Amino acid sequence: MALTLRLPTAARAIETYTLRGSVPVKPPAGVKFDRIAYSAAHVVADPLAAVDPWLTAAVDWDATIAYRRHLWSLGLGVAEAMDTAQRGMGLDWKTSLELIRRSLDAAKDVPGAFVASGCGTDHLDIDAVKSVDDVIRGYEEQMDAIEALGGKLIVMASRALARVATGPADYERVYGRVLSQAKQPVVLHWLGDMFDPALAGYWGTQDLDAAMDTALGIIAAHAAKVDGIKISLLDKDKEIAMRRRLPPGVRMYTGDDFNYAELIAGDGFGSEPTHGRSDALLGIFDAIAPAASAALGELAAGNTERFHAILGPTVPLSRHIFQAPTRFYKTGVVFMAWLNGHQSHFTMVGGQQSTRSLQHLAELFRLADAADLLERPELAVQRMKTLLATYGVE
Repeated sequence: MALTLRLPTAARAIETYTLRGSVPVKPPAGVKFDRIAYSAAHVVADPLAAVDPWLTAAVDWDATIAYRRHLWSLGLGVAEAMDTAQRGMGLDWKTSLELIRRSLDAAKDVPGAFVASGCGTDHLDIDAVKSVDDVIRGYEEQMDAIEALGGKLIVMASRALARVATGPADYERVYGRVLSQAKQPVVLHWLGDMFDPALAGYWGTQDLDAAMDTALGIIAAHAAKVDGIKISLLDKDKEIAMRRRLPPGVRMYTGDDFNYAELIAGDGFGSEPTHGRSDALLGIFDAIAPAASAALGELAAGNTERFHAILGPTVPLSRHIFQAPTRFYKTGVVFMAWLNGHQSHFTMVGGQQSTRSLQHLAELFRLADAADLLERPELAVQRMKTLLATYGVE
């Protein structure tokens, strides 16, 4: 029997919608990739905690770690305590460090599981930060804490640095100090201001080409300490241009949630393998994990057409989830986890489930169905109906 429900339309009407009835794609057991693929992972809030959600982060640790085990079971790595985990939008440093500790501990029980963890300066009182030395000390404090747990670093962009830096030289100084002290090669993270307006002008300029020159200069000066760089600019041409200029062995981790399929597939340009394709560190992989894993497995097997056939239909969903204001994309990621039965509720740290409209969520549901991403269709329909009822749509 076909599954149906009533969904609002852009014209403010209510229409009957029937699911496609397609079986979601799943990767074979033990799937192998020829790209490194991290999923930035969300956190599951504790809806029963007696806290004020806007002020205090309450995490359901069991459900949060269970989702990481799900990602590892699909062959994906976990990029921990990043933007997708609401870092800086409800998740503070103290809770982030506990999340990192628990994730690293859980990974020890999963053969082949890999984790890289966000290291930033978000514990600092930004109003008290007066110099780049304050920023350096902030990075060092988080570096020490993560490396003491045996963690690999993702050096996140710093709001404090963006605020106090007077030009590219300040970025060169801060990153030079951080990289020189890192115990193992790190992933750098260039997060565009569409994700976080406080990061406007990062690398000391509003000119993206000049900013890229600065970032590439820092990488070249410390190439042995840089595993790769993730850029989240939602501009495939900028990513490709930067990818082609990276030093040998330094990877481009695509953070482009609009164009990831073609960027991962690559164009084969250049004598260095890393110049012709991107690896992945993506928030959307949290929401499309089975399809991402299956597609990457096909790509590794040389089945490029099948890779695009699986991953291509997920791109419209991703563009919808990451539409402006882009920083609210986490709501769509958690909504997908709820629809697919990976958590029992649709509440978020900081009350962020309220950042998207019912119209947005209804279209997300349609696009998820179109991409064959509803893992348990009956449950997804039941939960969507429950949400609709709270908005008065019966």
